[in-house]
Amino acid sequence: MNGDPVQGAATRKDSEFVKLFYSGPVINTEMLVVMLEKHGITASEEFEDPDAPDDGDLSRPARVLVPEADYDRAYELFYGDKENEI
Repeated sequence: MNGDPVQGAATRKDSEFVKLFYSGPVINTEMLVVMLEKHGITASEEFEDPDAPDDGDLSRPARVLVPEADYDRAYELFYGDKENEI
């Protein structure tokens, strides 16, 4: 992915603490949320500027948030050492 992996501070969202996991174009955030959910991690995405109109622009800046308890596992899944891959 061409966005930025982000190690964000934990924030409270909907009665649980979440951490900023990734920031990049919405086309990537949508795919990342689906991939995380396939691994049992409930992620959410939000637009960087929630007041801007949703005009369907797939390059619109967005971010992915994951529960703080799942952050390390999500990071290892997507950014960890890939020595087992060929």
